[in-house]
Amino acid sequence: MVDRATQTWSDSQFDLFSDYLKANDALVLNNTRVFPARLAGERWPSGGAMELLLIREVEPNLWETLARPARRLRKGSRLVFGGSRLHAEVVELLKDGMRLVKFESSESLDQVIDDLGETPLPPYIKRDMGSAAEDKERYQTVYASQRGAIAAPTAGLHFTPTVLENVQARGASITEITLHVGYGTFEPVRTDDLDKHRVAAEWSSVTDEAAAKINHARELGGRVVTVGTTTTRALEAAVGSDRRIAARSGFEDLTIVPGYEFHAVDLLLTNFHLPRSSLLMLVSAFAGRELILAAYRHAVREGYRFYSYGDCMLIR
Repeated sequence: MVDRATQTWSDSQFDLFSDYLKANDALVLNNTRVFPARLAGERWPSGGAMELLLIREVEPNLWETLARPARRLRKGSRLVFGGSRLHAEVVELLKDGMRLVKFESSESLDQVIDDLGETPLPPYIKRDMGSAAEDKERYQTVYASQRGAIAAPTAGLHFTPTVLENVQARGASITEITLHVGYGTFEPVRTDDLDKHRVAAEWSSVTDEAAAKINHARELGGRVVTVGTTTTRALEAAVGSDRRIAARSGFEDLTIVPGYEFHAVDLLLTNFHLPRSSLLMLVSAFAGRELILAAYRHAVREGYRFYSYGDCMLIR
């Protein structure tokens, strides 16, 4: 746990998470669900192997994708997946190996993707195609329900039904919102001028019910506790200067860097992030760069685990 007021930190265990909450606090979760967005196929008719990572559906059956090997996929390239079950064509070349791809199938595209695709695990988790079907369920939060993410909101992976029950037993509320984690969350920061970095737009939704529940908690004197940087960005995009949350749905590209003034979030639960990432920039904005770097040095000394299945810290 990192304390901004005292500029200190302490070690704890996640099953004690609810001990840090108070009655009327609002715990806010991102209920996005990872879908099997990694598709292995062939170029047609040559038969050369290729792979697509589905990033964002621009319109029905038209997707922004990350292609590999991108140099082999030119405009007009035809692709086939699962035999004759799914066909596609590259309709536009985008930057950084991205391709705009139009899919064709006699079946529901979502169903075909669910059947043929694999969970797009981070590259440091090594899996061969077809070797880890169990990841479709393991790489999810226990409250994941809204299909659309290409990566799990990893701070939420720590929660179990028992921990959530303990949160409610403390008198805190639990509210779900949605932000479909996309490529923008993990795209490296490639400039030293942080004002020039933009997080690629990701679809987000805060319902009327969720906004009312969070606002009511605040009216009762409770604090807003967000689980993960994705939840934080979604709420900060939906808040006014009066700190009230407004319902909204659509693509959000809010980029939070040091100097940003937070209006929605009081406490943040987050994993440990890589250098030159927008996630680390957000955490540094929330707690201060020097405090976060000091806490990270402590985490390294104590053997804390980084990355998606790693440890986490609560910043208050």
